[in-house]
Amino acid sequence: MSVTSADTPRRRAAVLGSPIGHSLSPVIHNAGFAAAGLIGWSYVAIECAELSRVIDDFDDSWAGLSLTMPLKEQALRLAATATPVALATGAANTLVRASDGSWRADNTDVAGMVRVLRAAGLGAQPSVTVLGGGGTCRAALGAAAALGATEVTVVTRRPAAREELRPAADALGVKLLGADWTAAASLFEADAVISTVPKGAADHLAAEVVWRPGTVLFDAIYDPWPTPLAAAAERAGVPVVSGLDLLLGQALSQFEQFTGVVPAPEAAMREALFAAARSR
Repeated sequence: MSVTSADTPRRRAAVLGSPIGHSLSPVIHNAGFAAAGLIGWSYVAIECAELSRVIDDFDDSWAGLSLTMPLKEQALRLAATATPVALATGAANTLVRASDGSWRADNTDVAGMVRVLRAAGLGAQPSVTVLGGGGTCRAALGAAAALGATEVTVVTRRPAAREELRPAADALGVKLLGADWTAAASLFEADAVISTVPKGAADHLAAEVVWRPGTVLFDAIYDPWPTPLAAAAERAGVPVVSGLDLLLGQALSQFEQFTGVVPAPEAAMREALFAAARSR
């Protein structure tokens, strides 16, 4: 007897955070479900600022959760188990339902960043400069470690922000070199420059940086795009990847963990994401 869509068990996933209305994650994952022929699967956005208040409401139909700010540290604390990379970075953007009903935490921002940097041509054991010391910097440290970097230069306005990152760097096995923001433009002679700062914070560097052939720029912003920094890099012939590329990269790993479909249907998910971004 054939199984109709009405007979298919419902499977669900969601992205949670606050604010969340702007999220493009539902576009990516629902396109993946359709391309993979996963009938009965759906993915939604849920406004949430306190994960502990809602996590017990998710029944066994929920396969996984994507977490954005301010929930990444909360997710790690609430998970029953966690991957080594989530523990080392101190943050989780992914919760996957285990067979016993518990939640396992992961940080697919790291895998996503590795994916997009490699695709842009970054080789093994790169020299890495990171602008900014927030949550995305933790993923950048994890990606640098996964790529074989032995040290990472982190540029911040506040020395205290760099000190807060040292436990993550130590856990990942990379040496953290600190630098003040005033020196940022002089630290672009690296194989990879990863900008994790908020919109506008690095704009002035576009007129100050002398680009080195072979550098790859990853700019975590995707709206507006290109940023002045990314535009300057492109004019200099430097490979550039955006926050939109990372959004896709980290979603591919989430999709595979949520569904068990490996590899994820990347082409369909990419097409849906970039079409949605262009329409905004």
